[in-house]
Amino acid sequence: MKGLKLYLIISGIFVVIYVVAQYYKPKPTDWSPSYLKEDKIPFGTYILHKEIGSLFPSSGIRVSRQPVYNTLKGTNYLQSNYLIIAGTIKFDKYDYQEMEHYLRRGNDVFIAAFELGEMLNDTLKIKTSTLFNMGKSASAGINFTNPILKAHLNYVFDKGLGNQYFDISEAKNLIILGKNQYGNANYVRYSFGKGNLYLLPNPQLLTNYSLINQQGAEYAAKALSYLNKKNLIIWDESNTRGNIDDDAILRVLFKYPPLKWAYLITLFSLLIFVLFEIKRRQRIIPVMQPLLNSSVDFVKVVGKVYYQQRNNNDLANKKISYLLEFIRSNYRLKTNKLNTEFLHNLIHKSGGDEETTAALLTTISQINGGAKVDDNQLISLNKLIEQFYKQVQ
Repeated sequence: MKGLKLYLIISGIFVVIYVVAQYYKPKPTDWSPSYLKEDKIPFGTYILHKEIGSLFPSSGIRVSRQPVYNTLKGTNYLQSNYLIIAGTIKFDKYDYQEMEHYLRRGNDVFIAAFELGEMLNDTLKIKTSTLFNMGKSASAGINFTNPILKAHLNYVFDKGLGNQYFDISEAKNLIILGKNQYGNANYVRYSFGKGNLYLLPNPQLLTNYSLINQQGAEYAAKALSYLNKKNLIIWDESNTRGNIDDDAILRVLFKYPPLKWAYLITLFSLLIFVLFEIKRRQRIIPVMQPLLNSSVDFVKVVGKVYYQQRNNNDLANKKISYLLEFIRSNYRLKTNKLNTEFLHNLIHKSGGDEETTAALLTTISQINGGAKVDDNQLISLNKLIEQFYKQVQ
């Protein structure tokens, strides 16, 4: 028990030291693209979510983690906006059908994504492409086609944020709202009845990294200015976070690297402790030998003693004594005189063979007369006694 307490104390101290060290060490910039509204990392959308109220002052914001079909099915939204900012769009035919119904009722959908997914690509005949002939940090200049929104100079971003564009060679019924410096469309609109679908090929143009700069904030504001200004904005998280409870314990632990590593170290320490204790405390299971037949061993030992002494007369007298005791107990006959009368009475009561019984009594009488018993006589006596026992059973 003392060793267990010492082990737990030492493990706890190491875990605390590690957590404190991880908490106070300089944190490197997290460049992972989360596109989550609460993330302040470069490619989170904290600034957009916080400032979108200034772009749409009369609109409320509703966050949805359900797919488009589940979010819109059975609703009757009018003059609202559906905002999707994600790396990849996950649409099936039911999502697309429900989105189309939503658009035809006079609502707008804004999608900014690198990959629109097979459903949208095949239905809208549009694909996302990237310019690869630029420098490491250079980006193609982009601008709007509307003279009112078009800037005097192209918007140029670093880290290649303007290098994405749409291949619209097979697309129909779309309007180009923005182009890059090479004439490729990078912002388009599809009309569905009273509503419009807006597509942007790079979601990072709406993240903190872009909006923290003046030209990035200006570009995002102009891009979103096409949307309805009334009622409601539906902020989609099904393509980024999914339908997961934010308060789940493991999600909180794995969200922050120090907590994640502390959790993993604790599990590893417990595993080592369990394996160590199993090895230390497990005892060897003893082999249980079957119980020995001591009677057989006793007979063997006695037999060896008599054989070594070679006292045939003593052995013969003991066997005769056991036989006569057997006759007295079972047939109620006196054995002090082994005469003809005794022979007839014994044969009558025991049912033994006359020849065998007579030979047995003759041999007993010879031995009782004091004759020296050799090995052959002893063997003969033993055989006659065994035959008698078998006959009277």
